[in-house]
Amino acid sequence: MRARALLQDIFGYDSFRGDQEAIINHVAMGGHALVLMPTGGGKSLCYQIPALLRPGVAVVVSPLIALMKDQVDALLQLGLRAAFINSSLSLEDLRLTEQQIRRGDLDLIYVAPERLMTEAFLSFLDEIPLGLFAIDEAHCVSQWGHDFRPEYIQLGTLAERFPQIPRIALTATADDLTRQEILDKLHLQTARVFISSFDRPNIHYSVVSKQQSKQQFLDFYLSNYKGQAGIVYCLSRKSVEDMAMWLNDQDIKALPYHAGLDNTSRAKHQERFLREDLIMVATVAFGMGIDKPDVRFVAHLDLPKSLEAYYQETGRAGRDGLASHAFMSYGLGDVVQLSRMLAESTAPDHIKRIESQKLDALLGYCETVLCRRQVILGYFGQAYEGPCGNCDNCLNPPETWDGTVAAQKILSCIYRTGQRFGAGHVIDVLLGKENQRIKQLGHDSLSTYGIGKDLKEQSWRSVVRQLLAGGYLNSDADSFGALKLTAKSSAVLKGQEKLNFRQEVAKKSKESQPKLSSSLPTQEDLSAEDLEVFEVLRQLRLDLAKEQKVPPYVIFHDSTLRQMAMRRPQDLTSFAKVSGVGKQKLERYAPHFLKALQPFAKNPEALTELPLKELPLKELPSNPTLNPPKAKIPTLNSSINLTRSLLFEGLKPDEVAQERGLSLNTIMGHCAELILRGEYELEEAVQLRDAEVASIIHQFEARSDEESHRLKPVFEALDGRYSYEVLRCVEAFWKRAKLEARG
Repeated sequence: MRARALLQDIFGYDSFRGDQEAIINHVAMGGHALVLMPTGGGKSLCYQIPALLRPGVAVVVSPLIALMKDQVDALLQLGLRAAFINSSLSLEDLRLTEQQIRRGDLDLIYVAPERLMTEAFLSFLDEIPLGLFAIDEAHCVSQWGHDFRPEYIQLGTLAERFPQIPRIALTATADDLTRQEILDKLHLQTARVFISSFDRPNIHYSVVSKQQSKQQFLDFYLSNYKGQAGIVYCLSRKSVEDMAMWLNDQDIKALPYHAGLDNTSRAKHQERFLREDLIMVATVAFGMGIDKPDVRFVAHLDLPKSLEAYYQETGRAGRDGLASHAFMSYGLGDVVQLSRMLAESTAPDHIKRIESQKLDALLGYCETVLCRRQVILGYFGQAYEGPCGNCDNCLNPPETWDGTVAAQKILSCIYRTGQRFGAGHVIDVLLGKENQRIKQLGHDSLSTYGIGKDLKEQSWRSVVRQLLAGGYLNSDADSFGALKLTAKSSAVLKGQEKLNFRQEVAKKSKESQPKLSSSLPTQEDLSAEDLEVFEVLRQLRLDLAKEQKVPPYVIFHDSTLRQMAMRRPQDLTSFAKVSGVGKQKLERYAPHFLKALQPFAKNPEALTELPLKELPLKELPSNPTLNPPKAKIPTLNSSINLTRSLLFEGLKPDEVAQERGLSLNTIMGHCAELILRGEYELEEAVQLRDAEVASIIHQFEARSDEESHRLKPVFEALDGRYSYEVLRCVEAFWKRAKLEARG
C-alpha cells in the first residue's frame, strides 16, 4: 500500500503498469532482480520507489556522466532527495555531497561504474547505510552486446562486498544470450527475472529499399514529423557530418554527434537536443540513457549491427506513449559493409559467429513479408499473433512469390545433412557445388544435392533469413551457427502450409516510390481546439524550463500536457487528477498552468477565484495567453518588466524575442499584458488600420456574453486573417477601453 501511495503522491500516477508493483515489492523486501522492460515502460520507478521504501541511500549505476544531471533534475522536480557524483563536480561540491550522504540527507545517488568500483568509493560505501544497488543499462555487461562497457563486468564485486544489499539490474533489451551473461557476470543467479512484453504498440515500423537515402528521409520527415524531435543514425562519422550539414542546408535544424567530436561539443549538442525540438544525426555513440520522452522518430539510414541494437535504438522514440516512427532504409551495400567490418574484426571466432547470426536475423527482419512486430517480438522469444496494423508490411503488403517449394527444398537439405551445418554449406549442397568438404562428408550423394540450381546463392540466403525471421529455423550459437528445424517447419515439409517470400524488385524511380503515410495512428488525437490549448501549454512549459535551465520534459511530459488540453482543469482538485501531476508539481506549477487554462475553460460560468500563489522561481515568464481577471490587474512579474524595459528602449517585439531568447508568441503575450495596463500602445505591437481594429473589436463585442474568453471563434469568424498574437493584443486593447469606461 505504501508503494501505491508514493506512486500517486510523488509521481502523480493512479496505478502501476505490468510487473512494476511486483518488482517494487520484491526489491523493497530485499530481493535481487533482473528487469527487462521496454524503453518508456517505467523501469526507473522499479528502483526509485524501493529507494524510498528502504532505509539507507540507493546507489544507481548510470553509464553516462553527461545525463546524470538531467536524471537528478527530474527527481528534484518531484521533491526527491537525489544527487550525482562524477568528474564534473568540484572538490568542494564532492565533499558537500558526501556529507549529505553521511547525514542521510539523500535517497538516491547516481554514480558511473568507473568511480563506483574504485577502492576509495567502495570504502566510503562501507561506512554508510545502503538501501539498494540499481544497475541501469545492464546489457552493457555483455561482451557480444551492442553497448559493451568493460567496467560493467567489475560490478559483480558488489555481490561479494555487499551480500545483504539487494541489487536490481535493468535493461530495455536483451536476447537469451545477453540475459544469461547479465545474470552470470553480475552474480545474479538467484535473482528473480521479470520480463515485460517487448511490444511498443505506439511505434510504427517501416523499412524502405535504399535508393537516395537523404531524400527518402527528407520526404518521410516533411510528411510526418516536420519541426519535431528525432534521431537519425548513420554508420560512419563522415556520413553523420554530411547528413547534418545537408539537413541544415534544407533549413532543418540538425546537429551531429559521434565519437570524433570533442567532449565539449558532444555535451553541448546533447544538451541542446534534450531542450529543443531538433534532429540529432549520430552514430551509435549517441542515445544510451537518453530520457527525452518526445522523440517522435528514429531513422536508420544505414543498417544497425543487429536486431537487438535496432530494437534498443528505435526504443528511444515515443517514450511518452504517443505515436512515433521507426524508419529504416536498407540496401545491399549496407550488408557488404557490415560483413566486411565483421570479417576484419579482431574479435574471437565464436564472437564473430554470434555477430554474423545477429546480422542474419536483422536482414531477415528487413526482408520478411510478415508483420514486423511479430518478427521483433519473436526474436526476443515472445509470441505475437499479428497482424499489428502499425507497420509497413501490415498496412502495405509487399509483392511476394510462392516460396513453398523452395522452403521445402532447403528444410529437407538441412534435415538430411544432420542439422549440423550453417547456411553456407547447406546452400552449397543445394547448388550442387563440387568442393572437397561436400565430397568428404558424402553430401554429394544426398537426394537434395543440386536440387536448388533454379535460384542463385543470394536468393537462397534471403530464403534462409526469412525462414529464420518467421520462426521455421533456429540458428544454434553453441553449434557454430548450425541451422535447426523448429516445430513450425513440419507443416511446411508436409505441404500443409504455404509460404510467401518478399519479391526482389528492381530499383524504382523516385516517382514510383511508395509514399509514407502522413496520418500515422495516434493514441490520443486532439481536436483543433485542444491542439490550440496544447500549444499554449507547451510554450509555457518551454519558458519555465528555460528559466530553470532544465529540459522541458522534466516539468511535464507531452502526454500530461495533452490531458490538460483535453480536460482543461480549472481548480487545484481537478488539476491534481491529471496523470503525471504529483504533490510537488501540483504546488510548484499548478498556479501557472491553471492561469494558462483559464481563457479556455469549457464551463466559464462555473469559474471561481483560484487559490493561486506565486512560485518561488526567478523571473518566471508570464503565460502568453493570460487574460487578467476583469476586476483586477495583477502586479507584473520580473519577466514582463524586463520585456517592458526593452520595448521602452525602442526595440520591436520580434527584436525583444531575439534578445531574450524567448518565442515571439511569449513576447506578444507580454505586449498584451502591457496594453491592458495602458503601458504600451496597440499600434506599437501590431500594424493594423483603424478599420481592421474596429472589425476585430466588433467580433469580440458580438461574443461578449458567451465566448469572450475564447479567441478561436473570433479567429474563425475573421477567416484566419489575423494571428492569435494579434487578436490577443486587440482583445487587451478592447478590455482596457471597457475598464476605463467603467471608471
